[in-house]
Amino acid sequence: MAVEQRATVPEPKAARQPLRQEVADGIKSYILRNKLRPGDPLPTESALCEALGASRSSVREAIRVLTALDIVEVRHGHGTYVGRLSMSALVESLAFRGLLSPDDDFQVLADLVEVRELFERSMAERLVHGLSEEQVERLQGCVDAMREGHAGEGNGFVDTDRAFHTLLVTPLGNDLIGQLSAAFWDVYVIVAPHLDVFTHEHEAATIASHQRIVDAVRARDAAEFAAALTEHYAPVRRRLAEARARG
Repeated sequence: MAVEQRATVPEPKAARQPLRQEVADGIKSYILRNKLRPGDPLPTESALCEALGASRSSVREAIRVLTALDIVEVRHGHGTYVGRLSMSALVESLAFRGLLSPDDDFQVLADLVEVRELFERSMAERLVHGLSEEQVERLQGCVDAMREGHAGEGNGFVDTDRAFHTLLVTPLGNDLIGQLSAAFWDVYVIVAPHLDVFTHEHEAATIASHQRIVDAVRARDAAEFAAALTEHYAPVRRRLAEARARG
């Protein structure tokens, strides 16, 4: 009598994911228990396998997941370290969403503009009184550089605009807000050129509104500062709305 042979069914990937996630969670727990900081070394692969009771393949898969999230960093030839814990994964996700779907790109930028304005307006009082005279002069330097970039070529204008807003939230002393602000700006820079909604005239208006922001900070006038931010972001909102309406 012939023996019935059954085909071996490969284990579905979904069944392996919990183990990979369990190992990744174990590595994160190790970082927290030992109070490691960005740049600190992690145990060797073999030591992690022993500590977590996991195979080399499981540890390697977990390391790849954590590397994508910037929780760990692999330095080839040197070892594995605690990552920068940046917002790079958020940037990649939002940027890809904006580039992937024509229906989403304008909404991504509109959301980013709203969040950036929310950060800055809600902290108006602290920002106006927290920026030092030296920082105010650096803000003015950014505006002056934007005027020069407006008349020239290259990406100087965009880079200076980013530097301006990065400096603007510095007095908050909040690393999370700083990282989120930078992440949102990164996405903005990646997605905006594909939308073709910003013009030379937009740059001129941007310069004027930035100058008004600097003047408000120099006068330590929170109400004027908030009004200047509204003036700054209103044209961006309008252009995005017009672009969405055109489809």
